[in-house]
Amino acid sequence: MMLGRRQPAVLIAALTAGALVLTACGGGGNNPANNLQGKVNANDINVKPASELKDGGDFRWPVSELSTQFNYSHINGTLADSARIMEALIPSMFKADAQGVLSENKDYVESAKLTSTDPQIIEYKLNPKAVWQNGTQLSWKDFDAQFKARSGANKAFVTSSTTGYEDIEKVEKGATEQDVKVTMKKKFGDWRTLFAMLYPASTNTDPKVFNDGWKEKPLDSAGPFKFDSVDRGAKILTLVPNDKWWGEKPKLSKIIYRQISVDSQAQAFAANDIDFIDIGPSVSTFQQVVPVQGAVVRKALAPDFRHITFNGAKGSILEDSKVRLAIQKAVDRTTIAKSQVGAIIPDAKPLNNHIYVEGLKDYKDQAQLVAFNKDQAAKELDELGWKLEGATRKKDGKELVIRDVIPTAVETSANEAKQVQQMLAAIGVKVDIQTVPSELFFKEYVYKNNFDITHFAWIGTPTPTSSKGSIYRLDPVAVNQNYGRIGNDTINKLMTDANAELDDVKRAELANKADEEIWKTGHSLLLYQRPNAIGIKSNIANYGAFGFADYEYEKIGFVK
Repeated sequence: MMLGRRQPAVLIAALTAGALVLTACGGGGNNPANNLQGKVNANDINVKPASELKDGGDFRWPVSELSTQFNYSHINGTLADSARIMEALIPSMFKADAQGVLSENKDYVESAKLTSTDPQIIEYKLNPKAVWQNGTQLSWKDFDAQFKARSGANKAFVTSSTTGYEDIEKVEKGATEQDVKVTMKKKFGDWRTLFAMLYPASTNTDPKVFNDGWKEKPLDSAGPFKFDSVDRGAKILTLVPNDKWWGEKPKLSKIIYRQISVDSQAQAFAANDIDFIDIGPSVSTFQQVVPVQGAVVRKALAPDFRHITFNGAKGSILEDSKVRLAIQKAVDRTTIAKSQVGAIIPDAKPLNNHIYVEGLKDYKDQAQLVAFNKDQAAKELDELGWKLEGATRKKDGKELVIRDVIPTAVETSANEAKQVQQMLAAIGVKVDIQTVPSELFFKEYVYKNNFDITHFAWIGTPTPTSSKGSIYRLDPVAVNQNYGRIGNDTINKLMTDANAELDDVKRAELANKADEEIWKTGHSLLLYQRPNAIGIKSNIANYGAFGFADYEYEKIGFVK
């Protein structure tokens, strides 16, 4: 998914002041009026050549949660903070540029191409220099093991998504151990996203190791950095340069990931305890960062977005799609967008497509079904039998009360929840805001369907038709990332057909048809595209607002 963007199979869920993002060139600046106009298909990372950077230095990286699952392929491993650690260690065959265009990652592949379209065959020629930590070369066996672990065939592997892998028929050895032949049983249009975050065969063959082996620490590396230490008491994890790395030598001596609650990160940045802060959609954080001496704010347009997930599971108070849609019409998304991020992006407006974001050429505004109209919302709830009795609606003696579960210390979620609470109160829908510990938010609430509505950010990808399948397809058994359990066969088929379409134009048409159907179900209410705004020390190069691009960890450094 790029920084987290090169991963195709799933999106990354993030609960930080606004989540996390990525890629490419530029100067930056701390002018509060600085907006994202002109930033489309660009990034702002203070690009500098290695010759202008110091050798060494500790890069202090804040995380909202120090992961307890470093296997990105596991259902609990897709948090943004976890991905930002593992992307420094784990190979991906392609990488994205500022336009979101994927190209071969030459550190890992000499070539990767389609050699047949019917059947679809992909052949990889691996870089013979690419090795795991024990010196073992990357080989076709790593590809084969990851395919089998993530295909869904063996339910013992608790995988985050089977997208793409379930369409593979077989993985074979080519002329050498470093020649990989992948034959698809179904066509997969976003094939370049396969084997992003490639884990070693040694940890992908045993379900117990797959599910539990990566919980305490990263077990292996074939990236520019390697795991050094973790101190759970101090809540610090450290990476150091990988002595087996064959690519461009990293400039940093260490990357130090430090767990700091989201509401304390701005203070830590101002006190010079960390080197950057992901501002995201937090206006108060933005205002605290702007005056910090020696700091700049770097911005780019990125595929990340805030949303409200609705719980439509059987027995939920929002099980009826008509109730969900009526309620969504009572939420003024324009007001939320402008109030939440207007100080950062003066032209802030709602996001109106579940598949594509603004900045991608296939984006279409398709949100007319939930256009703000509180009178219509009230009328529809009346027709559904939810009649106003006093301040709250009731049906068959039951109050229409929605439990909005949000994490502690995330100002953005709190602000959004309060606004939604006020807006829905105007039509007689009561919202109880339940604030839960951030470290339990995903594990005990989101993943377990323990909410009526909830707010967090998705970190997007430049290949959204495949990456979003795990969110919008409804599987009768596996949850994947459809945490609200909402969907239907029409959406499943459109997403599956889009994934199988090798023609870019036709794939986009199918994906946009799927988006139309997703709106009809009341699956989730999109709020706004999340600003990729990073407060960072001005002497740091090759890091900042990455936009649609991938991180290049070995290039991060301090200017001489």
